[in-house]
Amino acid sequence: MTGPLVDPEDVPAWLRSLVKISGDVGADTFSRFSVPPDASYRPASVLMLFGEGPQGPDVLLQRRADTLGSHAGQVAFPGGGAEPGDDGPVGTALREAEEETGVVPSGVQPVAVFPELFVPVSGFAVTPVLAYWRTPSPVHAVDPGETAAVARVPVAELADPANRFQVVRKGFGWKGPAFDVSGMFVWGFTGGLLAMTLSLGGWERDWDHGDVRELDVALAEHQARVDGRQVPEKE
Repeated sequence: MTGPLVDPEDVPAWLRSLVKISGDVGADTFSRFSVPPDASYRPASVLMLFGEGPQGPDVLLQRRADTLGSHAGQVAFPGGGAEPGDDGPVGTALREAEEETGVVPSGVQPVAVFPELFVPVSGFAVTPVLAYWRTPSPVHAVDPGETAAVARVPVAELADPANRFQVVRKGFGWKGPAFDVSGMFVWGFTGGLLAMTLSLGGWERDWDHGDVRELDVALAEHQARVDGRQVPEKE
């Protein structure tokens, strides 16, 4: 089941448009990859948890540990593969968020479920679960072996044109949206999902789609800034 889980009027005004539209969008709205009918895949969920912080609406993101075998160092929504006993996609998303970031599920109100999205590189079929952080709880990297950092990133910071650009991967023929926010470099599946969420939520501002950077170079420059090292000037 996809679409709203609550009456849109029961969530803050800034979140209502996302809840309302959740039942009217298909997987192709977010990704060019639909789940193949005969493919072997593992179901998974991510929790798109929005709350109200000091700088207005924000969203919970985490950076994966650099030592992981897959997607090492990448920024993502809390989430992971479904396990026996999970209460559907919502249950998976809440369990994973608690295990990875310490979120207290009782303070989280799931408000909508978006269509299942296929991630070919990992073989996961991922269901994004939209939620409102009605009673925020402290968060942290529960297991440093899996999660390097956790942050509540303001929506205004994500929508700031100065923090947005596109990245390309040499040899892959791939180009997608990216963000450099709160010390985190967001790209790939999460970057695409965030970009579409900003658009559907009415938060997107005009930004330079022509600012296209090579992924490896952009990542290196980001890490140099985070480390306090001087970024070499471009010739």
